[in-house]
Amino acid sequence: QALVGDKTIIFRLIDKDMYFSMRIDQPNLIVDRGIALHKMIRLITASTAGGAYLNFMGNEFGHPEWIDFPREGNGWSYKHCRRIWSIADDPELKFHWLYDFDCEMIGFIRNNLLLNIPSVNLVTENKADKVIAFHRGYFLFVFNFNPEKSFTDYGIPLGPGKYKIVLSTDSGRFGGYDRIDEELSYYTIPSGNSSSQHFLKLYIPARTAIVFEKLEFQKIV
Repeated sequence: QALVGDKTIIFRLIDKDMYFSMRIDQPNLIVDRGIALHKMIRLITASTAGGAYLNFMGNEFGHPEWIDFPREGNGWSYKHCRRIWSIADDPELKFHWLYDFDCEMIGFIRNNLLLNIPSVNLVTENKADKVIAFHRGYFLFVFNFNPEKSFTDYGIPLGPGKYKIVLSTDSGRFGGYDRIDEELSYYTIPSGNSSSQHFLKLYIPARTAIVFEKLEFQKIV
């Protein structure tokens, strides 16, 4: 998609605003939406991958230009036969938010050998709410793709357990709004008289994804 004649996902999401509103001092709701969805799309793709995750030449930080190798049709030009890697490190540009998120996401996947875990188990999927949650090993992934609704005390059906946040797309470090307290510990709550069916009650802002790690805890009898 980065090659001439097509558009990358980030360009489909942000389009012409990529050229005018990617400085951090330039607020733009279209760019905010694109950045939020770009992080979520990459995370849900990588976290459900069968055995590998491949990225292409700058797409991880939303490189704004296409790639076009020298050919007769462009007059053998080298103008677009490049990637400007420096924009990913520029603290005044929003590209570094996407790059920092990608580094964190890949580090999380690598350090926990996530792709070595063979099964991805669906926990809940609500198409009306646009919420999906699944387990992979000890990690719980929760996505709210809803463009308008943030949910409070949203119940994720699970067994008894304690969880902590290990990654949030809403973190200010990644261009998010810091609406989620990443320091909290989360405990499941039993459903009625059932000893096995519990719910993890969560605040899930619109267009965010959260990764939780299940922790060992001492059950009080």
